[in-house]
Amino acid sequence: MTFLPLDLLRAGASEMGIELSESQLTQLDSYAAFLVETNKQFNLTRITDPEDIVTFHYLDSFTCLAALDISDRGNVIDVGAGPGFPGIPIKIARPDISIALLEATRKKTDFMTSVMQRLSLENAVALNARAEEIGREPEYREQYDIAYARALSDMKVLAELCLPLVRVGGYVVAQKSQNIDEELVAAKAIIGQLGGKIENIRQIQIPGTEIIRQLVVIQKIKPTPPQYPRTYARIVANGAKKT
Repeated sequence: MTFLPLDLLRAGASEMGIELSESQLTQLDSYAAFLVETNKQFNLTRITDPEDIVTFHYLDSFTCLAALDISDRGNVIDVGAGPGFPGIPIKIARPDISIALLEATRKKTDFMTSVMQRLSLENAVALNARAEEIGREPEYREQYDIAYARALSDMKVLAELCLPLVRVGGYVVAQKSQNIDEELVAAKAIIGQLGGKIENIRQIQIPGTEIIRQLVVIQKIKPTPPQYPRTYARIVANGAKKT
């Protein structure tokens, strides 16, 4: 017996051009059941209804895939992954990619590691660390083709946390709600300082809802200067001011 309404999941994903196999649907179903069971003890998410998980966790995550195609065997990172969104659904839908799931809260990192073991996900790792710290480490700095950020923070902050992790020619895909014009104007300067430029803003409706996500696609066009990322306190306090 399945936990999720899989017909809803299959149809919604297909509407965004993502065709899920029976094995992928089984993995997503197992992930959801394990999330809800673990959530009783650790409070990982407020979304626990099976239909809401399909809509607001899985299909919402898939808007990131619909916004920008990942090349075969791409190397991606989910910044601020929480209990695994959007990174784990993306990994299940695209098993050919390598993914790092970056999360500062240990209980969520441990949960994601357990999910990856249960689902036998290869080339996937959960990192218990802060983006502003690993963004300075050679092992991670400018190593990724795409960085995803789902409702992570204000665009000025998000850009400084994500762009240092992306290689030149790579992308940041920031998942936002509507009414982001002022936020983008305010972030333009720091995005440029970090080596990026806003390439596109995709508006994608979550299937079965009236919710429209704004997917801000930022291309990395030159290396991030070595003074970035700054400490989190300075990122938040100074915004686009130069160091």
